[in-house]
Parts: sequence; structure tokens; C-alpha cells
Amino acid sequence: MMKRLLRILPGASSVLLWIVLWALAPGAARAEAAQAAPAAAYPAVVRGGALSFPHDFGAHPEYRTEWWYITGWLRDAAGTERGFQLTFFRVRTRIGEDNPSRFAPRQLILAHAAVADPASGRLRHAERAARAYPGLVEAREGHTGVQLDDWFLSVAGAGQGVDAAAARKGAAIDPGDAADAPPPGQQAGPGWPTVYRSRISAEDFAFELEFAAARAPVANGEHGFSQKAPDPRNASYYYSRPQLAVRGSLRLDGAAFAVSGHAWLDHEWSSEILPAGARGWDWIGINLHDGGALMAFQMRDHAGGALWHAGTETGAGGERRTFAPGALRFTPLRRWRSPRTGTEYPVEWALDLDDGRRLLLRPLMDDQELDSQASTGAIYWEGAVRLYQVEAQGVEVEIGEGYLEMTGYAERLGM
Repeated sequence: MMKRLLRILPGASSVLLWIVLWALAPGAARAEAAQAAPAAAYPAVVRGGALSFPHDFGAHPEYRTEWWYITGWLRDAAGTERGFQLTFFRVRTRIGEDNPSRFAPRQLILAHAAVADPASGRLRHAERAARAYPGLVEAREGHTGVQLDDWFLSVAGAGQGVDAAAARKGAAIDPGDAADAPPPGQQAGPGWPTVYRSRISAEDFAFELEFAAARAPVANGEHGFSQKAPDPRNASYYYSRPQLAVRGSLRLDGAAFAVSGHAWLDHEWSSEILPAGARGWDWIGINLHDGGALMAFQMRDHAGGALWHAGTETGAGGERRTFAPGALRFTPLRRWRSPRTGTEYPVEWALDLDDGRRLLLRPLMDDQELDSQASTGAIYWEGAVRLYQVEAQGVEVEIGEGYLEMTGYAERLGM
């Protein structure tokens, strides 16, 4: 969902940290600073349009923030289950936009990767951040291609892809001009098969994964206009690609595994998201076992109540339902307290839908908290969960797997 822009690599330069905090500061503070260095305003997100593919697979650098976010479940040959997350962010700072130097920090790229490993009881994670620089740190327009040194997420058409060996050496990623073209013999359109590839390497984990999408993107909200609050100015453009088939390799502490599974991709861009009355949000993206998908979120106010709800349910055949505010309700159940930060999170939830269905969320493991106090102070929970449906006589049937994100429990996030 609206994502995690306060994550920065611990130890990042104070200059880079200042730039990010400035870019994410309240509007009044940004306006005051901008008087000394005028820059074009951030464009608004407005309803009434429609997403356009393949153009909207790529970056939208004029908007304030943008993110590409993949989560999923992996299984190795022994049947061991793990969760993973990969997110790339783009931030437009409005600094140095009239400076022709390629070193001007006009755009920042941030990346975050994590693996939930129940066998060790640990959430392994790593972060990076850098100013954009062509060929090394960039988010490309027109097709999915985002890179931060040797970390990357890119899309390729049939027979094309990222040269992983070159990427390991820090070379530029170039999946080719036809990166989002359909395979030979297929008609171009938003539903053609797509293959995404990624590579992440950190101190105690790494993964190199391929994600295959066989269906069209899901436009959330009103044709991709996703409202986040009663005021429609708090909105993003938002599409999802659920039911991605995953294969690749995972390394933990030097031990490598072949893995496979299913994943979920979100791509959002916006200039204003979090309303003044909101403290944080709860979001789920679930791949259903019957081939469908469910996305739902709520914005919480400062008292913990629901400020806004929304969601999208997609059937295995592509049929789609949008949940309006009031059509779903999140209820926290079991809570878990972090032994490190003391923050308490509702790690089990009930989700009631207006058609009478009652769904339950349970985590792969309780401790999936991400603590970035060493950088910007953001503390949140993001992890792998299972989804159950309550049937007659209270029987619970597992119907899906996915990810749950909870923010604003330690402190309010600002976006």
C-alpha cells in the first residue's frame, strides 16, 4: 500500500537524510524552504482518469513519492516456508531542479528487502538509499526498471531480461526497448504475460527471483484512483499484480536454496496520502488459494478508530469488486509486544465483509517488526500472514496467504 518512505539505510549520510526528511516534511515547511529555490509543484492525484499500460508500469518522476513493492511466500524442496519483501521507492525532492549537474539530488531512490525466517525466529532485513544517477541508481519511465547499484527490480518480455552477472558488477540494467512488449504472436495489451526479475544481496541473506504474471493488472479504487481519506485529495494512483508465480534462489547465512511460491506486486504514486487526522494504517494483500486476490486497508485515527476503509477483491476469472467505506471492518484480536521497542501490535485480525463473510488473519511468526530508529525513527510491523474463512459451526478454512502491514503503532508516520 502507501509505503514505508521513512526507511533509510542506517549510517546514510546526514545530507541524504536531511534531503529525505525535507521531501517528506509537511507542506508548509516545504513551501517555506521552496521560497529560496522555486520548483514546480507536485501534481495532484485526481479521479476520472484511467491507468495506461505499459506507460504506467514505469516511473512518474513529477509526483512526490512512488513505490514498487513485492511480497510473497517461498517454499524450498524440504517444504520450509518463508516470507519475503522487496520495495523500491522514488522520492522527488524539488531540490536542484534547475541545476544541470547529474549529481543534483532531484530524485532519491530507496530500497528495502526482508526475509521472514521462522526457523531462526528472525526477520532479516537490509536497506539502501542514494540520489538518482543515470545507469546506476534510477527508476525508469515507460516500463518497470528500478535499480540501486546491484539491487534491481525489472520487467522483461519473452526472451528478454536483466543480465544478472552484469548487475552483480554494478552495471546498468537494460532489459531492452521491448521490455514490456508482448511475447511474439500475442496482441499488445495490459493483460499480456509479464516476467519480473529481481536481485538482492545483503550481509546475511540474498535472493534472486523471477515473478511471472499471467493476467492483467488490477486497478484499485476507481480505475486506479485510490482514495485514502474522506478528503479525495488524499489519494494515490494504485494498481496491483497478484498471483505472481515465483521461482529462484534464496541464500541464508551462506546456505543456498532453490525456492518457489507466489507473490504480490503493488505500484503506487502520489503527492499527498496521509491526512492530518490519521495516525497510521493497516493493509493486507492476499493471494487466495482459488486463484483470486484480496486487497483491503484501513486508515486509523489518533484514537485507534477507523478513519477510512477500502478494498478490492478479484476472482480467479478476473471479475472484480471494489469495497467502499463501510463495506468492510477490521477488528484486532491477539496482540504481540515487541521485546526490543515495547510497541504492541495486533498480529491477529478479524475482517468482516458486508456480504456476511468473516475472515481471520494469522501471522507466519509474531516477530516481523521493522525498527529503523537508527535512521529516521520509523517502527512498524510488516509480515507474512495466512487468511482463514469462518464457515458454519465456526470451522476455520485456510483460503489464502499474503502480507499484512501495520504502521503508526509506535508513533505517527508522516507522508
